[in-house]
Amino acid sequence: MKLKPVMLFIAGFVVYLLLTLTVLMFYKDDPEQMSWQHRENFNAKVISRYQLTAAHTQDDITNRLGGPDITQAVKIDGEIYQLFFYRTHRKLPDGITTEDECTALLFINRQLVAIGDTAVAQYQQHASHGNS
Repeated sequence: MKLKPVMLFIAGFVVYLLLTLTVLMFYKDDPEQMSWQHRENFNAKVISRYQLTAAHTQDDITNRLGGPDITQAVKIDGEIYQLFFYRTHRKLPDGITTEDECTALLFINRQLVAIGDTAVAQYQQHASHGNS
């Protein structure tokens, strides 16, 4: 008779485990539904995992992170340079997102080529040469 409660507990635990694994494997994070604190942490975590040695397209990144907080773009000699800023760390609680609260991602022809300060420097270099 004591075996029945143990079996029920094990069956319940297995069902719980299967449901948890299903959610973890098939539930996609939606940055648009996150609070700003969770979104900052999410952005920082995802961006820190990007390696420039792998091919990352602009579509892949916007599908994962959502739209950028700030965007700059310029077309030079047929190449499109886009600088996306995703907020990853808040400095002032003023409700305004500024570039210094973000991590930059540089895309050339929709391919990720630089991250962070390097992305900003490369974009500024290309943009200033293209406009002169």
